[in-house]
Amino acid sequence: MVMITLSALIHAPSPCFLSTTHRSTSSPDPTTVRSSSMAASARIAVVGDVHDDWNLEEDSKALQLLQPDLVLFTGRFSSPSLFHYLIHSWPCDFGNENVELVQSIANLNLPKVVILGNHDAWKTQHFSGKRKDGVQRQLECLGEEHVAYKRLDFPTLKLSVVGGRPFSCGGEQLFRRSLLSARYGIQDMDGSADRIYNAALGTPEDHMVIFLAHNGPTGLGSNLNDICGKDWVFGGGDHGDPDLAQAISHVKETTKISIPLVVFGHMHKELAYGNGLRKMIMVGADKTIYLNGAIVPRVRRLVVEQGTDSTNLMNNETSVFSPRSRGTLRAFTLVEILEGRVDKIAETWVSVIDDETALEEEHVLFQSDN
Repeated sequence: MVMITLSALIHAPSPCFLSTTHRSTSSPDPTTVRSSSMAASARIAVVGDVHDDWNLEEDSKALQLLQPDLVLFTGRFSSPSLFHYLIHSWPCDFGNENVELVQSIANLNLPKVVILGNHDAWKTQHFSGKRKDGVQRQLECLGEEHVAYKRLDFPTLKLSVVGGRPFSCGGEQLFRRSLLSARYGIQDMDGSADRIYNAALGTPEDHMVIFLAHNGPTGLGSNLNDICGKDWVFGGGDHGDPDLAQAISHVKETTKISIPLVVFGHMHKELAYGNGLRKMIMVGADKTIYLNGAIVPRVRRLVVEQGTDSTNLMNNETSVFSPRSRGTLRAFTLVEILEGRVDKIAETWVSVIDDETALEEEHVLFQSDN
């Protein structure tokens, strides 16, 4: 068991913020956008769909144990209502735009990048210039760390994060079209793909690029247990984002930017109707790794049995600790990057009991052959 204090939190390199607010009208010269010999090495912690399972103090303690250089959040910060669970089984979000929780994430004292999901804009369908809606308040909390349609460069890590479309619900249709139009000038999938693509252009030559989106791209399989497969309808289907797939393909075709990793959430690890577990990682033919971080729920509660010293897991449905409650297990997906390539990815569970933390579980999802 490792003893820690919050005051010892180590800061990783700060990003250089670059936004792309205008679409390019000309095609780039592929020879001008390239990656030179890579030397990037970093540890990245991915926090998948949160669903209210976030506690700044406890998650800060867990992250201090893991010592990431960067934390990536895939969005979906509030839990759907009970009504949603009773009526629907698909992962389209329904719940509050939890501004308080997003502010808590913004207060995390580590370098981070965030993308908002569909449920983070569930109640706000249109932009209002007269009052601050829930989406606006969340965006103000996150500031430049919300990466939608832009790129954040981390020079000392030699990596850049490019953001996909915010508020995505997956599939062929734009979710919150009027909101996307008013805030980002997006009218259709092609326009969205162009904005994502243009965000990647100008990436420093010695940087690799990580794409961060709420939902993954199309083309990764259509079985119900595939990484973006529909698990709530008979026969499955590909529920990925076509604009993200188009943008990634365009970057690969027209530039020499290295894209070793694409990170997203939305499609939960546990399949609907008790049909097992989803594939959470896929390696493309060109060695790009697609990682789904949506471990839901991401917090398990630990309890001590009455009259014993043994510690067991408690059902996550209750949020009120019993007198014998004893901390939590908290999930992160840890990515190790070594010399510009992904070396290891593991689903990691950290116990937090008062001021003590420990690495309790590690499930390796990917290990480099080199």
